[in-house]
Amino acid sequence: MTAIAEKGGLFTISPRQWLILLMVQLANMLFGMTITLANLVLPQMRGNLSATQEEISWVITLNLVATAVATPMTGWLSSRLGWRNLMFFTVLGFTVTSLLCGVATSLEALIFARVAQGAFGAPIMPLGQAILLATFPKHLQPTALVMWGIGAVFGPVLGPILGSIATEAYDWRAAFFMIVPPGICALVCIWFALRDHTARTIVRFDWVGFIALSVAITAAQLILDRGHRLDWFESGEIILFAFIGALAAWIFVVHCLTVSEPFLNPRLLLDRNFSIGVLLAFVMGMLNFTSLVLFPTLLHDLRGYPDNAIAGLIAARGLGNWAAFLFIAQFTRIAPRLAIVCGMAIQAAGGFWMAQFDINLTDSDIFWSNLLLGFGQSIAFTPMTVMAFSTLPPRQVTEGSAIFTLMRNFGSSLFISIAVLVVSRSTASNYSRLTEVFTPYNKSLSMPGLPQQWSLDNTNSLLSLSNEILRQAAMIGYLNAFYLMAFTALAAVPLAVLMRRVKREQ
Repeated sequence: MTAIAEKGGLFTISPRQWLILLMVQLANMLFGMTITLANLVLPQMRGNLSATQEEISWVITLNLVATAVATPMTGWLSSRLGWRNLMFFTVLGFTVTSLLCGVATSLEALIFARVAQGAFGAPIMPLGQAILLATFPKHLQPTALVMWGIGAVFGPVLGPILGSIATEAYDWRAAFFMIVPPGICALVCIWFALRDHTARTIVRFDWVGFIALSVAITAAQLILDRGHRLDWFESGEIILFAFIGALAAWIFVVHCLTVSEPFLNPRLLLDRNFSIGVLLAFVMGMLNFTSLVLFPTLLHDLRGYPDNAIAGLIAARGLGNWAAFLFIAQFTRIAPRLAIVCGMAIQAAGGFWMAQFDINLTDSDIFWSNLLLGFGQSIAFTPMTVMAFSTLPPRQVTEGSAIFTLMRNFGSSLFISIAVLVVSRSTASNYSRLTEVFTPYNKSLSMPGLPQQWSLDNTNSLLSLSNEILRQAAMIGYLNAFYLMAFTALAAVPLAVLMRRVKREQ
């Protein structure tokens, strides 16, 4: 803070720099809003489009897959198109595809629009960060990045609040329509803020590596999304996906090890801090959005919560993120490894807390457990990122960032599918076990004091009993998914100890 004051502080920021900061924050906020918006309206979309829990999860997972595979193209696209053109057309495509999400009349059309939205939105965060680092002097870069980070957190918090208002007034489509007006404002800011950043250069791009990696990731995602319904390797479709994915992964690995300029340089993984950081980024991605996917369906289907109540409760995640911003910079400077350990342990604690819920969970339980989870995520993410890149040469930071972001996004999409699978399988198996108890031959069911509506004597009572058993079985499924989150966070704690601290020059 003293160094900033000596050099003029925030008063030295020019009007153009303020416009750039506004533009980057607005684009970043829009990208963050769509993540929580889609999660909020999942129950409504599922009913309107007649989709199952597994099918509607594709709206989230395939969007994240598209973001993951498209993110590493940011450096090449910015060189070929220039910053202004890339950012302008990225936000334009993101805005148009958001509109297409709102007008989709089928699950297939919605998934296609979400995949396109993820691909167009992929460059927004890495490109915005690169623009800030290039346009702000070094003594103002930390301040600019903190403000950029606040914008990234503000989107996921603002998204469900505004989305619930729009959804209550109209329906789930309004949640996507509301992205369009601020998207147009962002386009105007981009056009004027980056008018001097149009330089282009010719850079070679490894299309073989990119296509092979994209096919491998997509095949893995489809296997997890469709395997449960198709009985896994009893299905020819799953066998085909597995064969194509394995072949693509083999081509990618061999190609990266044998060409001089691969799509992703495997030599970066020889750096201990970076390789451990990539593993932690993968785990952080796994924990990042899973609860945001699970809670809307849990609260809507099992407890009948309205959308506005769900929005307010899951927005607590963002409040936890904001709370960590108050001290995480100082914590990272003093003890970065301890900060990572604390962040992962707090996330594990949040997961274990959620795993203790029952069907009568309260608003307070939901709010504070989500706040704790968001708090732990912010505490772990900043020092993890700083330490992962602290030992990389400057010329490799851009390529390392591509790998880092790719693994984080792929971890998100992969773990969401696994969590949804756990919920589905646990619900089915527990429903089967519980229904074995409710037979006319179980004398305890005829004891006085049991609810009359669960009598086995008429069809309406049987239906009521079946619905209640299904609710309880589904709740067990959600609890198993929360346990999985908690153990995943706990297993990553030792990784932080293996990282090597490097003191930076002041």
